[in-house]
Amino acid sequence: MTQIQIPSSIARIAPDGNLSARQKRHFMIEMLKRRVRPGTGSGASFILKRTAINFICDLRPILIELDWVLIGDVATRNYMPERMTRDLDILVRERDSDAVVAKLESAGYKRESQLSIPGVLMISPNDMEVDVLFGNTPWLEEALKNAITDPVGYPTIALPYLILLKMDAQRAQDWADVSRMLGWASDADLENVREAFRKYAPQDVEDLESLIFIGKKERETSDSDN
Repeated sequence: MTQIQIPSSIARIAPDGNLSARQKRHFMIEMLKRRVRPGTGSGASFILKRTAINFICDLRPILIELDWVLIGDVATRNYMPERMTRDLDILVRERDSDAVVAKLESAGYKRESQLSIPGVLMISPNDMEVDVLFGNTPWLEEALKNAITDPVGYPTIALPYLILLKMDAQRAQDWADVSRMLGWASDADLENVREAFRKYAPQDVEDLESLIFIGKKERETSDSDN
């Protein structure tokens, strides 16, 4: 099996090869920056298309008295092409966790298991998986207050906070989503994302700018064709 050669700059930080999540992300971003070529992304007509085709559970009448927002793959459909998924992820305040779970159980949802992060996996009456994440991050109140309404009417996490979430994720797919969403974001949206990172994650500003660069590089040919 071919092994990835860890750069000497990274090796000095983690000589045993055990990289932290942030180091792994930085390493992958540096690899992508060296390999990205103009126009390697999808065409503008596809990237800019916004749909809400996938069925998701309507939690609005269940959690009507509680604050919550869509996150995860369903939330990304507001900023990039919709992805097929059978999972639904929502974010709530940690202090509201018992009330949220109780409301869902009263509506026929079953508690399946604890998540690896604070939260629970629940199964809807029609067998859809619903991950309920319990948040206590410094930006949570802003995210709940500034939630956007998607085309169907669901409260959805705004772009700056979705990027903050995905940057902390462990999957390469999440970082790819970040570069795609940022590459096609407006200048005003990018400034809002940058402001959120300066305020809440200044240690990740360099990686943020790298992902913006990658996303913009991938869209260059699509721009020239329109």
